[in-house]
Amino acid sequence: MSVLKPIDELEAALSKLPGLGRRSASRAALALVREPIRLLDPLYAALRMARENVRCCSKCGAFTTVDSDPCGFCSDATRDGTAICVVEEPADIVSIEAAGAFRGRYHALGGKLSPSRRLGPEKLRLRELADRVRVEGITEVLLALSTDMEGDATAGYIAELLHGSGAKVTRLAFGLPVDSGIAYSDPLTLRRAIANRILQ
Repeated sequence: MSVLKPIDELEAALSKLPGLGRRSASRAALALVREPIRLLDPLYAALRMARENVRCCSKCGAFTTVDSDPCGFCSDATRDGTAICVVEEPADIVSIEAAGAFRGRYHALGGKLSPSRRLGPEKLRLRELADRVRVEGITEVLLALSTDMEGDATAGYIAELLHGSGAKVTRLAFGLPVDSGIAYSDPLTLRRAIANRILQ
């Protein structure tokens, strides 16, 4: 533990980032304060720019900028407007796009059903999904959700919610490890899972 509160607070903030443990956060914090002009100032500027300009698309929930809403995925006329890929978080869209196997639209739920974290259906963007399926004439809803118990429960809920809508509800096929998320899958695994999707 440092004797300087600003360094302690910087380290604590960095340690909350995925992939940065306490020791890595400590090394990063010390490097930043050691070279403020080369490291700290550009990081501060980038963080401020992201904070002021990055938002979630009002339609699909993907990351976009304040001056581009709806996002590029929603406004791209070359994408298949009859298929929606449902993901838990906007970051999952980045992973699926990197795989290059899906050319439809997206819908980020903002999480998955989780009683332990008090995330019920009303906390997720499920009503918006049902509205989009009805209004946009969606014929396929691909569920790209985690393969853990909460992801399975969310997939089952969505399949029931969309029952009778006329949309085929599919799910990613083989390749995704159990208890894993989309963001941790490599592009080839995601490409295979999308290509071999199955009915939910």
